[in-house]
Amino acid sequence: MNILYTLNDKFVPQVAAGITSICENNKDSDKITFYLMSLGITKQNKKLLNKYIKKYDRSIIFIELNNLNTYFDFDFDTNGWNPIVLARLLLDKLLPDNLDKILYLDGDTIVRGNLKELYNTNMKNYAIASSIEPTISKKRKEQLKMIDFPYYNAGVLLINLENWRKNKIGEKIIKYYKDNNGNLFANDQDAINGSQKGKIYTLSPKYNYYNIFDQYSYRFLSKLMQPVNYSNYVTKDEYENARKNPVIIHYLGEERPWRKGNSHKYRKDYKKYLKMTPWADTEDEKGWGLYFILWRIFNFITKPFPNIRYNIINSLIPKFMAYRKRKLKNEK
Repeated sequence: MNILYTLNDKFVPQVAAGITSICENNKDSDKITFYLMSLGITKQNKKLLNKYIKKYDRSIIFIELNNLNTYFDFDFDTNGWNPIVLARLLLDKLLPDNLDKILYLDGDTIVRGNLKELYNTNMKNYAIASSIEPTISKKRKEQLKMIDFPYYNAGVLLINLENWRKNKIGEKIIKYYKDNNGNLFANDQDAINGSQKGKIYTLSPKYNYYNIFDQYSYRFLSKLMQPVNYSNYVTKDEYENARKNPVIIHYLGEERPWRKGNSHKYRKDYKKYLKMTPWADTEDEKGWGLYFILWRIFNFITKPFPNIRYNIINSLIPKFMAYRKRKLKNEK
C-alpha cells in the first residue's frame, strides 16, 4: 500500500498522527510505504519520523520540493491555501515510475479503520477516485462549467498512476489551471474538477467524512446538488453509514482538533493518535476560544434553517480565505 502526504514542517505533528492512525488500523497489510512530499521538513523531524515508523515495520520516503514555482511555467495565486497543495498535480514528475497506485491524503485527516477495501477499489478505466463535496455552490460550478457534473473533494484521492501517466492527467490539469490564469478559488481542486469532469470515480463519503454531514441532511444536500442526482452517486444509506462510522475523518474548515476550544465530533480520534507519536506534547493552537463559542452558537441557532445557514457560510468563505491569504503572506 502506497500512501502520499504533502506537508511543511509546521504540519509534521498532524501528519505523524495520520500516519500512526494508518499503521494502527492496518496491521494486517504486508507493506505500507509513506511518501512525504515536503517543503522544508527539518532534519530533526525527518530523523524522528524515520525512527518512529520502524516500530511498525513501515517505511517513509521523503521527496523534497524546494521551490514549487520551478514546476510551473506560469504565475499562480493559491488564494490563501498553502502552495504545497499543488504538489498533487506533479505525481508523474515526483513519484517513482514503478508505482502503479497511490492513496493521497490531506495532512488534516485521521484514519479510523482498515483501508484495504478502499485501496483495492475497482476504479475501472478511471485515473482518479474521490468523494463528492455536495456543498459546492452553483456559482462555482458554473464558473468551472460543470453544473451537470458532481464536484469532488481532493483531500482524499485514490490514483491509478499507470492511467494518470498514460493519459497525461497531470498535464491536462495543469493546463486547465494555466488557462484560468493560475487563479482558481480552490486552485488545484478546482483544476482537477474542471478538467476531469465526468472522469472521476465516486468513492463513498465514509472515506472522506467532514462536519457538513452532521450539519446538513441527505435531503438538503440532494437539493443543493441539483440538477445532478445525488442518489445516482451516493445512496441515503451510504450517507447515514458514513455519518455513524466513517473510515477517514477530514478536519475541514476552521474547527480542527489541534485548536484550543474546538468541539469537533471526532477530536478525540486525532488526540488518541497524536499521543502515540514523538509530538505528543504539541500544544494546541491558542486564540480560538471566542471563535469557537460563536461558532457553536451559530450552529445551534441555524440548525433548523439549513438553507439560511448554507447561504451565510457561503457568503463568509471568501472573507475567511482573504484572511488566510493575508496570514500566509505575513508568515513568509
